[in-house]
Amino acid sequence: MIESIEFKNFKVLRNATLPLGKFTLIVGPNGSGKTTAFKGIQALANRYSPEFDTVVSAGSPSKTISSVRAFWSGTSSSGFADRQWRRGVHSATTTHFTRPDIQHYQGAMQDALVCSRFYSLTPQAIAAPVHLQPEMEMSAQGGDLAGVLDRLRDSAPERFDALNEELGKWLPEFDRVLFETPNQGTRALLLRTRSGGHAIKAADLSEGTLIALAILTLAYLPKPPPLVCFEEPDHGLHPRLLRDVRDAIYRLAYPESFGEKRDPVQVIATTHNPYFLDLFREHPEEIVIAEKNGLEATFSRLVDRTDLSEILGEANLGEVWYSGVLGGVPAGT
Repeated sequence: MIESIEFKNFKVLRNATLPLGKFTLIVGPNGSGKTTAFKGIQALANRYSPEFDTVVSAGSPSKTISSVRAFWSGTSSSGFADRQWRRGVHSATTTHFTRPDIQHYQGAMQDALVCSRFYSLTPQAIAAPVHLQPEMEMSAQGGDLAGVLDRLRDSAPERFDALNEELGKWLPEFDRVLFETPNQGTRALLLRTRSGGHAIKAADLSEGTLIALAILTLAYLPKPPPLVCFEEPDHGLHPRLLRDVRDAIYRLAYPESFGEKRDPVQVIATTHNPYFLDLFREHPEEIVIAEKNGLEATFSRLVDRTDLSEILGEANLGEVWYSGVLGGVPAGT
């Protein structure tokens, strides 16, 4: 598992460390480094290859080194993955371990980075019909979902049935995912209404329904990615669905609690939603506050605040954060 990520002169993250657990929820204002942190992880995975001038912090001297370093720990070894940018020098990710003779651990970290997935879900992409391909997976915006569910139905029918059962709890007006073939070799999604059995095309579903279905699908994959980053998974959802989204994320991160026999997925998510944040009140160790001061952003764990109990009292965590007492809100509010 990646325990923390250290940023040096990387855009707004001039000198910041992002602490991570199995699940981490980052809350903070726009421009406070949340998306930048995701870009840093993508750079470590060699899936984002920016030039020095596009990542170095504003106003830095020409000889500045910009870097992202992820620290990883396993049962018998630890190490880090590192990527640096210098003016005029090509950058690439390198890995270092305390016991380099154990290739398994190096491979585990590389897999976590290379196989990581980043989601900023959009209803239009989720609803779009897909051209079927082998081994389809959901794109960053939620595209190809119809192909992923089509494959799940055929390769893991028990999971597909369990997903449909859970769908009915999230969205009681529907009871099943259906498919149609608009053209040869394509699939499109529909949802069947519980009352009357009407098939509703994906394009006619609400935005919140489509986003909820995409998140639910990830939670029921037999082999989800080892590291998943969600940009505002609560976006566009009714507050009553937020607890279900939290539980889907927990199913990924804590599979043993849901009777799943697979490796846990490390999940990082961002939010601006006080209602969503409040669902994690009992787990402050999972919450990171992103703070921006001038041209610099930093991260801090909520659980590390010595005055947390005194500040919270019996209040809702979301309300306390929204008030600005905990930080992580736009300057001047």
